[in-house]
Amino acid sequence: MSTLAPKGLQDVVANESSICFIDGGKGILSYRGIDIHELAQKSTFEETTFLLWNGTLPTAAELNDFSHQLAAARQLPDDIITFLRNIPKTASPMEVLRTAVSLLSIYDPDEKSVQHSANVRKSFRLTAQIAMIVAVFDRIRKGKEIVRPDTSLSHAGNFLWMLNGEKPTETATKALDVALILHADHELNASTFAARVIAATLSDMHSAITGAIGALKGPLHGGANEAVMHLLYDIDKAGDDPVEHVRAMLANKEKISGFGHRVYTTEDPRATHLRRMSEDLGKDANPKWYEMSRKIEIFVKDEKKLNANVDFYSASTYTTLGINIDLFTPIFAISRIAGWCAHVIEQHDDNRLIRPRADYTGPAYPAPYVPVAQRAAQTRPLDSEHSA
Repeated sequence: MSTLAPKGLQDVVANESSICFIDGGKGILSYRGIDIHELAQKSTFEETTFLLWNGTLPTAAELNDFSHQLAAARQLPDDIITFLRNIPKTASPMEVLRTAVSLLSIYDPDEKSVQHSANVRKSFRLTAQIAMIVAVFDRIRKGKEIVRPDTSLSHAGNFLWMLNGEKPTETATKALDVALILHADHELNASTFAARVIAATLSDMHSAITGAIGALKGPLHGGANEAVMHLLYDIDKAGDDPVEHVRAMLANKEKISGFGHRVYTTEDPRATHLRRMSEDLGKDANPKWYEMSRKIEIFVKDEKKLNANVDFYSASTYTTLGINIDLFTPIFAISRIAGWCAHVIEQHDDNRLIRPRADYTGPAYPAPYVPVAQRAAQTRPLDSEHSA
C-alpha cells in the first residue's frame, strides 16, 4: 500500500514547532499563541520579533534592551558596502540580497557556531543588516548618497529613513511596522522549510537564510505581490476598467495574482489589515491603487469565490509608500528574517536531520544495462535545444 504524500506535500506535517499556529479553515494565524490581529493592532515589529525568538512577550525593560541591541546591530562591513557599489546597477535586489547575506557570514564573529547564544547574536545582526542591504543598494543604484542608520528610530522607521533620506511620517512608519509584523512568520512555508532543512544539516545560520532568500525569490512565494502591482500598472496605463480587464483575463484563462492560498480556505487574516492600511494610506496620498484593488477583489470574490491573500493589498500599500516594485520581495525578507531566525534557532536547539523519501516512478528494477554498441538512438526532450 502506497504511503505517497500529496503532491507539493500539501497538509503533510513535517516537523514540530512552537513558533506559529495556523488554522486555514477558520482564518487563524498566531505567533506563540497570540492572534495576529492583536499583534497587528497592539504590538511593534521589535516586540513581535522578541516574541518569536524567545517564546514570550518581553517586559518593558526587556523590550527596551532588545530594541537597543537591534539598533546597535545596524552595521555593515566596509567590504559589503564595496560589493554593493561594484555590483551591476541592473541586478535584481533579491539577487543582491541573497549574495550579500552569504558574503556576510565571512565577517560574522560567530560564523561557525550553531550554539543557541551564537544564533541569537547572529539573528540580531542579520535582522538589522538585511534591511540595511536593501536600502543601501537601492540608494547606490539610483546614484544617491548612502544614508547612515539612525539608532533613535524603530526598525521600520530606520529602513524608510535609509531608503528615502527623509524622516518618515508616523503614518508611513506605522504602516510598514504593521506590514513587517504580518509577514514575520507563517509556519513551514517554502522559504522557512528550506531554512530548516539547511539548518538540520548543522550548517550555519547564514547558509540557512541564504537558502530561504533563494526560495522567497520565486514568483510562487515572495514574488506574487510584484505581479499584483504589475497588473494594476497595466490596467492604469491602458485606461481600462479594472473589473472588465480582469474579466477578460479570466476569459483567457490567465492567472490573477494575489488570490487564493494553499492554507487558508477563508480570508487570509493578514489581508484584513493590509486592506485597511492600503485604504488609510490612500486617503493621505493617492487613493487610486486602493480603489482599483478593491473593485478587483470584490469581482474575483463574486466570480471565482477566491479571497485576497497577503500579497494582494501589500502591493498597493508599498506603492503608496513610494517603494519600488522590485523592492516588494526584499521587504518581505526584511520581515520574514524574524521568523527564519526563530526557526533556525529552534531547529538547532533540538536537531534531527530532515531526510524524507521519494516515491520512485522510474523504470522497473532491475533495468538491464545495454552495451553502448547495441543502444538504439533515442529522442530526448533536450535534443532540439542542444541542436539549436
